[in-house]
Parts: sequence; structure tokens; C-alpha cells
Amino acid sequence: MKKVKSERQIERRNAVIAYLKSLIFPVILCLIILVGILVVINYSNVKETPTPIEVRGYDGGEEPVILENDKLKLTMDPLTTQFSLLVKDTGKVWYSNPEDADADPVALSMEKGRLKSTLLMSYCSAGGMETMFNSYDKSVAKGLYEIEATDDMIRVYYTIGDQEREYRIPPASTVENFEAWIGKMDAQTASKAKNSYKLYDINKLGKSDDKEALLEKYPSLESQPLYIIRDNRGPVILQTLEQAFEDVGYDAAALEADKALVQGASGSTAAVFNITMQYRLDGDSLVVEFPISEMEFNKDNPLYTLTPLPFFGAGGTDDEGYLVVPEGGGALINFNNQKTAQNAYYANLYGWDMALSRESVVHSTEADFNAFGIINGDSSFLCLLEEGAPYVSIKADVSGKSNSYNYAQAVYSITNREQYSFSQALTTGAVFVYQESLPDETLTQRYRFIDSGSYVDMAKDYQEYLKERYGDRLALQDETQVPVSVEILGAVDKVKQILGVPVSRPLELTTYSEATDLITRLHGEGMTNLSVKLSGWCNGGVRQKYLKKVKTISALGSKKDLQKLVDTAESMGVGLYLDGSTQYAKNSGILDGFFSYSDAAKFISKERAEIYQYSTVTFAQRESSESYYLLHTDLTLEAADKLAEYAKGLGAGVSFQEVGSELSSDFYLKDMNSRQAVLNKQVSQLQEMSDSGMKIMVNKGFDYVIPYSDIVTNMALQGSEYTILDEFIPFYQIALHGYVDYTGKSLNLSDDYREELLRSAEYGAGLQFTFMDESAFTLQKTLYSEYFGAEFDAWHDRMMEIYDRYNAELGHVFGQEMTGHEILSEELTCTTYADGTKVYVNYGYEDISVPSGVTVPARDYAVVR
Repeated sequence: MKKVKSERQIERRNAVIAYLKSLIFPVILCLIILVGILVVINYSNVKETPTPIEVRGYDGGEEPVILENDKLKLTMDPLTTQFSLLVKDTGKVWYSNPEDADADPVALSMEKGRLKSTLLMSYCSAGGMETMFNSYDKSVAKGLYEIEATDDMIRVYYTIGDQEREYRIPPASTVENFEAWIGKMDAQTASKAKNSYKLYDINKLGKSDDKEALLEKYPSLESQPLYIIRDNRGPVILQTLEQAFEDVGYDAAALEADKALVQGASGSTAAVFNITMQYRLDGDSLVVEFPISEMEFNKDNPLYTLTPLPFFGAGGTDDEGYLVVPEGGGALINFNNQKTAQNAYYANLYGWDMALSRESVVHSTEADFNAFGIINGDSSFLCLLEEGAPYVSIKADVSGKSNSYNYAQAVYSITNREQYSFSQALTTGAVFVYQESLPDETLTQRYRFIDSGSYVDMAKDYQEYLKERYGDRLALQDETQVPVSVEILGAVDKVKQILGVPVSRPLELTTYSEATDLITRLHGEGMTNLSVKLSGWCNGGVRQKYLKKVKTISALGSKKDLQKLVDTAESMGVGLYLDGSTQYAKNSGILDGFFSYSDAAKFISKERAEIYQYSTVTFAQRESSESYYLLHTDLTLEAADKLAEYAKGLGAGVSFQEVGSELSSDFYLKDMNSRQAVLNKQVSQLQEMSDSGMKIMVNKGFDYVIPYSDIVTNMALQGSEYTILDEFIPFYQIALHGYVDYTGKSLNLSDDYREELLRSAEYGAGLQFTFMDESAFTLQKTLYSEYFGAEFDAWHDRMMEIYDRYNAELGHVFGQEMTGHEILSEELTCTTYADGTKVYVNYGYEDISVPSGVTVPARDYAVVR
């Protein structure tokens, strides 16, 4: 019996031990979680003490501040920081702000403050609300600024915010320190200074003194007497005191020590911003700069946007002129066009930054070149956006809304943010997260002044700017044939059943051998200025996988077949470009060398930059559709190098799908790249490729890739038809024509090929087509319906008819500059070239006779030589 009992005790003890052992891991895990929670709670409760932001103060005189060279003279009013700019060659004077803003019958008081400002800004509160400030009401009117002038620069230091000016004088001081300071002054100054202070002794207070209030504000009164500044001192007296104390060595350290005697006098978290704005004259240009490193603000109130010289050159209700904006090839907004019920024009330069998440898309705005301007009467200016251009959105509006002026301005995004939702128990909410640091860059915009009221002359000035900036990289071409770009589709992906399992496999549309035959046929039919883009030839097809390594598609043929295609094209003088996606990972996983947690770019929230398609009905993300990832910046550059190296090894050119048509930053914590930094890296890479003799093709053609590109395809000619716009013009094309080949969209894939052809004739564009050897029926049950019109045999005859006429009539102008453009009526335009050739384009549905005696048929073009 004892033996049985003993065995039971042993079993029970062993069971208890086993149970306790089983609890070790859960207990340790719970302790780790508990410690983590406590650390997070404690860390989140520790608030970083904000660094006090120094408040500026203007103590200068009323004499104008002048900056001058042999071309320009800038005269600044130091009491307002507004200025006038004299163009010496013409006598034209441009003003930073409307001269009669206070008399504007439309503008309310706050809007008048904006009209008198040289700088607008906005910031975000903790709850995400955006608040607007202007430099006049929140800085100049309070005297919270400083001006520093040298022979070659004027720097204006603005303190913008709700805070009043802080004078560098003791707000309170111990008897010993105060008497030491005034002891260094002459007798008269010391007497005046002492009269501005009152000596308080807590044991000898007057009848009107509030002991409790004094002790609350000046706790050290409990143990010592203090000299305290009197409340009724005006600005003149305070400025005199400041000078007196400064003369005897009173500095920022002394001020901070004295402020410590005043409860709550230091460490303010108010929305206060220090921004430096500097002006330089560079030949015939005015250059305006903002060093980002000198911007100061509290992290609780991040600086969101910045708008320099928002009303520079603004036209009033009595002025005649128009705003020039970079929509498509360019667009005009007439002064006072009465479209006051329409939204202002607004477009992101270089499109949307894909490293900024969004949950819905109604319409993606895009401007492809870095210029806008204003034409007023017989004079105009061009604003060129240089460093910091990737952060800009162009805004333009007409009179009659919030004020009586027509203006165009550049709005810089400074601190980017994202919003995400959270839920806890029965509550839901949303929080904003902001980028953690700003790049050490300088926002720069350049103003050039033109003695003309013509947008053609303005565009020619932009051309001169590009030639000055890029030198021999932009040289006039010697061409007598129309440039034609033909995109050949290699393969797309299609789901096939393999042993009953749905698997995505490449579906061949044009093999390498078929592409060789197609090129040979087109060249034989007279297309001698031909560039061919081979798409969908590697890594899975048109929806290309991550370009970790170039892998040709066996269904299209062998590498020997691809080499034969390249050699055949080269023997005929046809430029062959191997196309690839270098910025995204689509249909890619570990087996393709892509690991999203380390290889994807990051949003500001530090989440992976996962990109979704958007519904055209609800505008929301289609989360049911297949998403893909934006690559980390370094990987995009590596992919571009791999694509170029492979193409160069075959003797072909390289075609980039995204470089020059998209620009995205990367908020990867350990290796963050600003949008400007990515631009710089892309330019450096393109320059190196171009210098090595590589031929480069790009899409759309953002201005910074033009000097390194041999041909630009899919250039946006007209752009979006915003109601506030009055006319579309070939501004960008006037600057580029004859220096780089460009085409619009593929005619056979356009909604209205006739409209695209007419626009190409007006804008001096070459022709583009997209073809495949297979029948359009091959694309059934795929997601590539946009290529239904790409069947070569179905479009061949029509293509040759379009090409033969276009080349015969317009081929000779492609080595010439575009010298003129006129909008003759709502339906009729005329483009002029250096040799006098005129191209009339009739967008209407009736024939139109022109002064030269030629009749332009409806929906057609006519060339007069």
C-alpha cells in the first residue's frame, strides 16, 4: 500500500513539474510582451522638449534695399519686403505684389494680407488640419523679420506665426545681474533703462500688487527681489532698450537665463516658422532660393507647403494677357475669362509620387516640363523650376474669385504626410504620419524676362534656357524624314491550365523572327527614319517581372534569333530599343529574386509601397486586382543598368518605361531618397549611358531626360481638358522641335486616331504605331484589351497611307526649328517652321479657306511651302 502511495506521489510530482515546465515558455512570452508594452507606453509618454525657435525682429531703416547688375535692378521696400524689378533693356517694371491690393473691392481682409505677401505657407496641426499663414499678416506686420543685404544677394529671414516679437532684453532679472548690466551703460541710458523696470520685493509689495499672481509667474520672488519689465512699454522704447543692452554685451545666453525666472517663458510649442528667402541676380535672370536646412519649425506643427512670390506679375482686371501653364504641351488661361465657377488650375510637376500612398484616385494631374509664366501686354516672364522642382505643383487662377488678380504660382510640398486608419474596441480613428527628416537641398526658381507678349517667343526663350543649360547635348538635327516609332509586342501573360492547375504563362504575340520580318517589310516600304521598341520580350512579357536578371522568353525564340533581329535592324539603319520596366516588381516573388520586405520602397508610414489599380466607377483601390510593388531606389538603378548592359551586349538601344515618365521618392528608413535625389541619380545614370554611346528611348519625356534621349514616345501633346483652360499650345514642342524626335500616342490604339494625327501635325510630332503579328482574337480571355487594335495585317494599309502622305508633306521640317504658332479660330491652327513652311490644321467638320488661297479640308491638315 505504501509502495502504491509512493508511486502516486511521484507521478503527481512529475505531473506538476511537467505542467510547470509547460508554463515556462508562455510565461516568458507574456513577460516579454508586458515589458514591450511598458516600454512603448513609457516611450510614447516621453515628449521631446521642443527647441525654442528664435524670433526675428526688424530694426533697420526705411531706405530701399537695392540689388543691381547691368541687366536688372531689384528695389525692395524694407518695411514690407515687397519689391519691384526693372528690366533695363526694355524699361519694363515687374512687381512682386499688386500695387493696389488694399483697394481690391473683391478681396476680404485676410485675402488682402495674402496679396501683400511674398510668401505663403501652410502647416499641419496634430489632428491633421491644414492651416494657412501669409508672410505679411504673420510676419511683416508684426516686424518679425530681418533683412541682410550684400553686393550679390538679399536674404530675408521671416519668422511667421502667431507669436509676437521677442526683444532681447531681460523680462526679469536679479538685483545683482540687473545692476551689473546698467552699470556698464552711460548715466543717461542707465536711467532710462531703470525707469522701464520695477523692483519687486515680496515682503514690500504695494497695495495694487497681486502677490499670488506675481509668485505664480515669478516663483523665485519667494527667495529674492527681482527687477521686472513694466507692461506699458511700447515698441520704440523696447527697441531702444534692446540696443542699450546689446551695446553692453547682453546676448542670447543671458536672455535665456533671465527667461528662466519667468514661469513658461521658454520652450514654446506655438506654430512658429523661420524661413529664409534669398534673392540673386544672375545675368538677365532673377533667382529665388529657399535653403531647406534653414527652415525651422516645431515637429508638432510640421511645415506642409510653401508658395514663393504667389502674386509676382499678377494681372489685374484692366490688364490684357494670359497665364501659361504646363498642361500637356502647354495651355493658356486668358486674364479675366469669367470662369469664376471653375476650380483653379492645379497640376503636380512630374506627376504623382508613387511613394505616397493613396486610397482613391479621381484624376492624376501631371505637368511634364518645369516652366510656367505670365504674359501681360507686350511683356512676359518665364518661371523655371530648378532644384526642388519634383516637389512642385503649379497653381493658376483668374480674377473674380477671392481677389481681382490673375496669377500663376509654384506650390512646394515640404513635409509629406500619409493618413491611415486604426480601430480599437468600439472606436475608430485616423492618424497622420509625417516624413521624419527633410533633405539638405535648396528650392530654386529662376525668372527670365521676355520683351514680347507672344507665347511663341516665351517658348523660344525656354529653348534658349535648355540649350544654355545642356550645351552640345541639345544640337539641331539633320533630318528630312518623319521619325516613326513602332512598338512591337512580344508576349503577354495568360492563365493556362497545366495538369488542371491554372498557371500564368507567356502568350507569344510576335516572335523575334516575326519582328525581324516586320521591320524588314516596313523599311522596304520606305520607312527610313524608323525606331522600333521591342516590348514584352523578357521576364514574363509586357507585364514584366522584377528585372533581377534579364531572361528572354523562350516562346519568342532563341537568343540567336534575338541577336539576328538586332543585327537586321542595325544593317538597315533602324534604331532597335529593348524595352523594360525598371521601377516596379509585377508578378514577382522569391523565385524571381524579389522579397517585398527588403526590396520594396517604403511609404512614409514605413509600410511597403504596394501599388493598386483604381476603379473608374468608385475611384477606390481595386484590392481584388493584382497589386505590385515600387522598388527600392537602389534596385531601380540596378535594374536600369542590367537592362542597358544586356541591350548594349546585343548592340541594341535601351527603352525605359518609367524613367522620364514617372518619378518617385523612397522613404526607406535606413536609405531614404527624396524625389530630388532620385531625379539626380537618374540624370547621372542617363548621362553615363549617353556618354558611352548608348541609344536611349523614353516615354512622355520629362524635361530633365530630354538631353540624354534619342527619341521620346507617348508624349502628352494636349493634356487634360480642364474647363478653366482657354487654349492648348505646343509650348514644349516649340522648344524641342528639331533637337529631339518625339511622337504622340500610337495612332492605332487611340480612341480617335484622326484627332491624334491632327494634333501630331500641329505639334510637329512624328508618328507612332503599336503592332503584333498575331490576330486580335489571340488576346481574348486576357487582361490586354487595350491591344485589340494592334494587329499588324489589319492596320498595315491604313498606316502606309498615313505615313506616305505625312512624310511627303512634312518630312522636310523635322530638322528645323518651329518658329511660329497661331490659333486662327476655334477650329483652325497654323504652325510655322524655319524655312517658312506652314502647317494648317482644321479640327472642325467643315472646309476652311486660308489667306494663302489654300482650302483646309474638314478634319484634316494642309501644308503650304
